[in-house]
Amino acid sequence: MMSVLSSARRTLAVAALAMLGATSLIAQGTPAGGPPRSPPMVLTISGWADGTQIPVKFTQAGEQVSPELKWTNVPPGTQSFVVNMLDPDVAVMRGPEAQPHWIVWNIPATATGLPEGMKPGAEQADGTRQISASGPQYRGPGAPASGPLHHYTFEVYALDTKVDVSPSTATPAINAALETRAAVMKAMQGHVLGKAVYVGLFHRPQ
Repeated sequence: MMSVLSSARRTLAVAALAMLGATSLIAQGTPAGGPPRSPPMVLTISGWADGTQIPVKFTQAGEQVSPELKWTNVPPGTQSFVVNMLDPDVAVMRGPEAQPHWIVWNIPATATGLPEGMKPGAEQADGTRQISASGPQYRGPGAPASGPLHHYTFEVYALDTKVDVSPSTATPAINAALETRAAVMKAMQGHVLGKAVYVGLFHRPQ
């Protein structure tokens, strides 16, 4: 009888240890019985630290040069990237849409970022396409000096496909940017492998 009880206790102890190990793996982000999860994508901008003020150089109050973007931990199977820069503190045309500052899509899978001072033009030599509320180019931050700092948000998405979307020709330019962004976002549905976000603050100098 004692032998049977001892065996039962050993079985329960082994089961408890197994459950504890599985719980620990899950807590660390590793599915029990599966491979470790890939680290999340990371976006960095060399011009300023995440969540701090954007230098005037990159804004409408300065040279309005697009900043250098770099991303790491790209998910396996990535076929292209999309960058979406927006100002969530602005309600466009009294609606829910955020100001479209820069939409860049069909960035090649081999890219590790975007260079500083990206040239204007609807399509780059490598097939990358871009548009903004100012036309086929980067639109820098321009929040008025009289108001609060705006939270300019840069998003990068890794996709398992290319986005076959042509820029809208609607007028004015902001309508074209809004229509194009909506089309790009719709085409991305079900194809996002990874995402990273970076924020900068700005309003015009007093």
